[in-house]
Amino acid sequence: MDGPAQRPAEGSARGVSPRLLAFYLPQFHPTPENNAFWGEGYTEWANVVRARPLFPGHYQPRLPADLGFYDLRLPEVRQAQADLARAHGLHGFVYYHYWFDGRRLLERPFEEVLRTGEPDFPFCLCWANHRWTWKRDHSLEGRLQEMDYSEEDDREHIRYLLEAFQDERYIKVNGRPLFLIYWTASIPDPKRTFALWREEASKAGVAEPFICKVDSFGDFRDPAEFGCDASVEFWPHAVETMIQRVREPGEVYEKNQIFEYRQLVANHLERPWPDHKRFPCVVPHWDNTARWKATGARMIRNSTPELYGAWLEGVVRKTASAYDPEEQLVFVNAWNEWARAPTSSPTSNTVAPTSKRPGAP
Repeated sequence: MDGPAQRPAEGSARGVSPRLLAFYLPQFHPTPENNAFWGEGYTEWANVVRARPLFPGHYQPRLPADLGFYDLRLPEVRQAQADLARAHGLHGFVYYHYWFDGRRLLERPFEEVLRTGEPDFPFCLCWANHRWTWKRDHSLEGRLQEMDYSEEDDREHIRYLLEAFQDERYIKVNGRPLFLIYWTASIPDPKRTFALWREEASKAGVAEPFICKVDSFGDFRDPAEFGCDASVEFWPHAVETMIQRVREPGEVYEKNQIFEYRQLVANHLERPWPDHKRFPCVVPHWDNTARWKATGARMIRNSTPELYGAWLEGVVRKTASAYDPEEQLVFVNAWNEWARAPTSSPTSNTVAPTSKRPGAP
């Protein structure tokens, strides 16, 4: 395990631009499971187009322009996404990886990327190790796909991952494949699991994975408690720990959780650096009205490219000051969460404004 992270000092950047990595949802194509859960041909686009504004000036629905209502089964779509991401300063994608006791869901886009070698664009994986539900409270009634753990499954899982880890495009930190865990605390014995994974990797002659705990659900504990090498911020999870909700008259502000983007940017840039290694995350925008309009949405209002650019530039500077080049990582939530509308522009999937990112290619 690495030692405590260095605290950033303004003006001491090491001259290397951090790698920007965007979370990538492989949802936009029909699957047998979604057909069974939601109806034949269902994709996330069904939610996107049904969204409606909740108050004057609320920008909904958020409809795509540059790439249209794409289907991720098409290799030309995946290539166009990689080209667009590279043109706007992203280093790679963080594909969500759905593994349920050996069963894989939403796997086709990534497995075709792995099998074909295209697009030639860096990637890593984030294990979305949460049960699938249709209710926010995760009650038994609302469960669609359960998540179970076992030592046997841990071995099967890492052996599956080793193929991806050996791909030349796989993103590495100091030679070790970068692997994120969405909900580390849900694993019964994460230290045992990760020790087993490292053992299996060593047996196969593969570098041990560099495991990151995602700070999901407001779990900001030291990743070392779980046997992880570092943590990754995941805004807007627990955004209420950073800023207060907007409180204005009217039912819309009672039913929905609404926050101000400008305040989030300012507070995040002043957030103290932890004693452990933690990689920052920025959010171009957030509005999950398309998914949760019936039970209450969560949104960060009044984002602008200028505010986003200032946030990203500040985070890039602090990260370059804090870490050695191989560990300079900044995460963007997200590349294509259309039903939660985190894209930075209403007309494209652009996530990193080149005019604001120092050292963008």
